This record gives sequence, C-alpha cells and structure tokens, in this order.
Amino acid sequence: MDALEGQDRLDGLADSLRRAVRALPLGAGRDVLRGLWLGHPLHPALVQVPIGAWTSAAVLDLFPGESRAARRLVALGLAGAGPAALAGWVDWAELRPRQARVGVVHAAANITAVAAYAGSLAARMRDRPALGRALGFAGLTVATVGGILGGHLAYRQAAGVNHAEAVPLLVEPGWHRLGDVAEFPVGEPSRRMVDEVPVLVVREPGDVVHVLADRCSHLSGPLSEGKLTDDGCIECPWHGSLFRLADGENLRGPANAPQPTFDSRVTAEGQVEVRLPQD
Repeated sequence: MDALEGQDRLDGLADSLRRAVRALPLGAGRDVLRGLWLGHPLHPALVQVPIGAWTSAAVLDLFPGESRAARRLVALGLAGAGPAALAGWVDWAELRPRQARVGVVHAAANITAVAAYAGSLAARMRDRPALGRALGFAGLTVATVGGILGGHLAYRQAAGVNHAEAVPLLVEPGWHRLGDVAEFPVGEPSRRMVDEVPVLVVREPGDVVHVLADRCSHLSGPLSEGKLTDDGCIECPWHGSLFRLADGENLRGPANAPQPTFDSRVTAEGQVEVRLPQD
C-alpha cells in the first residue's frame, strides 16, 4: 500500500480523470452525492448494496437449487454499483495526489469486478451456470481487493474523515486571549493560535468577532487564506467548501462536516477572548 501511494506515474491519469469528473454537469447533485445532507460521505453507505448482494449471491452459489435467487442478487449488485461508483468518483476528485493514486487502483479493481459480474449475469441468463458462478467468485475476489484499498484510503490516508474532529480535545477549558481587537481588520480573515489549534478570526462592524477552527474539516485547508463572501461565509481556498461564520455550518462541499466554532467576547479592555462552546 505504501509503495502504491508513491507511484507518481499514476498522476497523469489521475489528473485527466479528475478533470472529467469535475466537468460532469451534476449541479446540486454533486453535494448530494458527497453526503452533505447526511453529515458524512455517502459512498461508504452506497457500496453496501453491491457488496452485500454479491456476497449473498456467492453464498447461494454454494447450494443447489438457488441459481435463480443468486442471479437476481447479481443483478441487484450491478444496479447498485452505478450510484456507488458515481459518489466515489465525486469524492475522489478532491483528494490529494497520494490518496488519488490509491483511489485510481481502487476504482480499477471495482470496474473489473463489475465487468466480471456483468459477464456472470450474462452467462447465467444463457443457461451457463458454471461459468456464471466462476465469474461471480472472480468478481467477488476483485471487489474484496477494491474494498481493502478503500479501507486503506479511509483509515490510513484519512480520506473522507472529519479533519477538525479533534479540535475540542486540544483546547483547554476557559477563556483564551487572542489579542487586542484593533489587531483584527474589519472584514478580513486573520489567523491566531488557541493552545495547539489554529483559528480563523473575522471581525465585523460593531466589534462582532467570529472564530472558527482554521483547518477545514475536509482536508485541513487553511480557511484564513480563503475568501469571505457577502453573506457571512468563508470559502476554503483548497477545494471551495463553504462555511457560515456565525455557526460553522457547511453550506457547500466537498466538506460534509461543520467547522468547529468558538464563543468569543471583547472585554472592557478591548481584548478578544475565545473559549470552547458551552453546553
């Protein structure tokens, strides 16, 4: 797996595929496929349909008299593979190069599995059950390899996880001073540190101060280098995720987790202080 991450020869193919995926006319459906409405990636949930159906078909293939049920499960898995693949490609298009390399091979394994199962279904419908079962077992083997690669992407390379989840664990309770309110220009993003956590600070007219964790929950992009919008949001400079300053709610992907926020106040001495939100 580590060697695969370093295969920069895959970068040319990955770049071409990335442009193709980003050019798909998906509109608002892109964030639906990313799982913005769900709060976490949709792809892992969708893959349960093909994997579950094909695994069940393999079990039924071990018993006589179950060929009809197995054929239907193979067909169900093929029907579910399309939406799962589309959601996976949309997520993949925003990954870092080392992640994208593993993702390309992950996708190649899954495409091979789909081809094997398509052949399996065709053989079963032509009354060639032995060939259908053989292609089914081959497809399940390749799909398992693809699943292992997907697990490496998620658990080793942290693709699709919330990169801001640890923020509340790294900040001590109580108020923390960020500096004099005059140090923060009105309407411009600034970056400060609270304990070990970098934070984004935005001062609005009337000394209203919004403070969010600076590292984007998607892939840790620096929000303090992003663009403020007229409707009170910050856009991540890396992949365009959009977060509302008032509460950290993510309004546009690829991020699908909200951004951690801090309570803030300006003291009588003109000092900006922040703390973790109180329950």
